[in-house]
Amino acid sequence: MCICACSRQHPATPPVAEPDYKTGDSFLSKNRDSAYYYFNKVATSSHDSLQVAMAYNNMAGIQADAGDYFGSEESLLMAVNHLNPKKKSDLHCLLSTYNELGSSSLKLKDYDAAAGYFDRALSLTKEEHLQGIILNNKALVYKKKGNYTQAIKIYQQAIELSKKNKREYARTVSNLAVARWLQNPAYYAAPEFWRALQFRKEMKDEWGLNASYAHLSDYYASTNPDSALVYATRMYAIAQQIASPDDELEALQKLITLSPAKASRQYFTLYQHLNDSIQTARNAAKNQFALIRYDVEKNKADNLLLQKDNSEKRYQIIWQRVWLFGIIFVFLLAVVISITWYRKRKQQIIREQQLKASQKIHDVVANGLYRIMAEIEHSSTIETESLLDKIEDLYNQSRDISYEHSGNMHTDFHETVAGLLTSFGTSNTNVLLTGNSKELWNNVKEQAKKELKHILQELMVNMQKHSDARNVVVKFEQQEDHIEIRYTDDGIGVPQEFQYGNGLNNTVSRIKSIGGRITFDKTTTKGLKILVHVPIAKSK
Repeated sequence: MCICACSRQHPATPPVAEPDYKTGDSFLSKNRDSAYYYFNKVATSSHDSLQVAMAYNNMAGIQADAGDYFGSEESLLMAVNHLNPKKKSDLHCLLSTYNELGSSSLKLKDYDAAAGYFDRALSLTKEEHLQGIILNNKALVYKKKGNYTQAIKIYQQAIELSKKNKREYARTVSNLAVARWLQNPAYYAAPEFWRALQFRKEMKDEWGLNASYAHLSDYYASTNPDSALVYATRMYAIAQQIASPDDELEALQKLITLSPAKASRQYFTLYQHLNDSIQTARNAAKNQFALIRYDVEKNKADNLLLQKDNSEKRYQIIWQRVWLFGIIFVFLLAVVISITWYRKRKQQIIREQQLKASQKIHDVVANGLYRIMAEIEHSSTIETESLLDKIEDLYNQSRDISYEHSGNMHTDFHETVAGLLTSFGTSNTNVLLTGNSKELWNNVKEQAKKELKHILQELMVNMQKHSDARNVVVKFEQQEDHIEIRYTDDGIGVPQEFQYGNGLNNTVSRIKSIGGRITFDKTTTKGLKILVHVPIAKSK
């Protein structure tokens, strides 16, 4: 059982919710894709950390409902990153998120991680009702692992904390009976199952009834198959009523085993059809979530580009005014300094110096650009690395001429990376980034950033030339002493006998020069996976 998600509980809703958040909330019960789209917009643009966490929590719930447990887990971890355990306003949301992470890990059969998340959730609350729910979830972890002794011990703690909540008490009684029966098949668990069933009937708890019928069918399967079949039939009916496809599949499995041959074949056909439909729907949902994230990232990038264009236009207007005032000032100054020969001579020297600087810029920059343009125009093939090195060299020469201060070309390196990678997106190729935050690059050396820019560009150029990929995902993730960059596309991949060309050889050399490494995965039959490790400087 899940604790009410932080984003869906009214007391946790911020006093002033952003319009996109309100829109996403209004779509939750109508159109899950639209809800996901607007929550993703909030998660990637809001400056309210709690509201961002709430948006990620809602996204995780939508993904989990669609069977995308890995995606749900990733969204929940993003929610944790935006919550502060020292802030009282964040505690309930953090508690809910850790509980949901435990449930996701449990579904993915990562039992140790699930137990750890449930322990973190327990440490954040003193409320007996919430502790009972979390302990029930934690006991399920040990039951799944086959450690029935530990599961029973935790269920007994949960019962004491759940007596005031009839729904949760019935759940714990039923789960405890299952654990005792699994530990000792001779254990007479029927009275406890019936007691929990009666509680759930009185409360009209349909989800609880579904669980009770499943437990009773399993319990009677070997000793009283007729009764087991009756309970399996009831489970199937209520699973359809609550629209739980996973429970429908479980009920059909029981009916296939317990029914006569003719009915069993019919149930098997239903099982195959439902299972295929579920898998198709979930695969489509995963792709849809990826496309939604891509659309939001693209819109964000377009907005940043528009802001940049507007900023450049404002800068041009200001610069034109500066030039106008400068010309007026020079004219007035020339009139004044023309009084004496010394001032006139001084002005002449200044002009000569300006002329020399202008000539130097012309010789270095204009001629350099002309040579590069001529090479591009007349060469049948262009080596990307060579061209980039020439342009970079020309840039450094022009910078040395125009100003003395070197500056930091990577102040907003995450934007540089985003602009570089997304520029390779076309109508036929979607490029999706994840994890490329400003903080990610704080401890990366400038030389490493410089080389990494060339590395990423070469990978994307290689993709555009050879892969025929329709979808490209580049994921950035910080580890203890390095940053992992995972490149994945769905193109034609590389053959086993694949040999590096000049561009990829240069890429390998560049990553080695900064102490990193790059790995090409040749085991996949379709697409290409590349893992790049970029070292980071240790913070003092």
